[in-house]
Amino acid sequence: MSERVIGVSLVVLSALASQGCAGVGLTLLGVGAGVSSGTGVSYTLDSVAYKTFVASEADLHAATIQTLKRMAIEVAETKKTETGTDITATAADRTVEVEIDRITPKTSRMRVAVKKGWLFRDRATAGEIIGQTADTLDNRAALARNSR
Repeated sequence: MSERVIGVSLVVLSALASQGCAGVGLTLLGVGAGVSSGTGVSYTLDSVAYKTFVASEADLHAATIQTLKRMAIEVAETKKTETGTDITATAADRTVEVEIDRITPKTSRMRVAVKKGWLFRDRATAGEIIGQTADTLDNRAALARNSR
């Protein structure tokens, strides 16, 4: 292949990647993510993790706070919104932003973005926060069943 063909191919691929083409991006995301590693956690193209739980907004909020404390992530601010709760926390050089949205009285959606500086996102930590919160909710449910 000529250098010109290779150069043009690289330019076209770069243009597609920078345009945010959903088809290309989602394909690459699925390949790189291993289809969410079986945790039920989904990711946006900018590495924001999210998951829907069968739990009230209040229960999910309490489990999230408990999880962040267990992970030694310091909660800086918690504020109520029209649809749920926003939590801001810090861990080392990262800022953790958690949004909990009430979908129904018994179903809530959690969105977690972990930022390192202005540009970088920590997808692994965001996914782990959601996974650990799910474990916290499961443990609470198991304790409630065992106490009956």
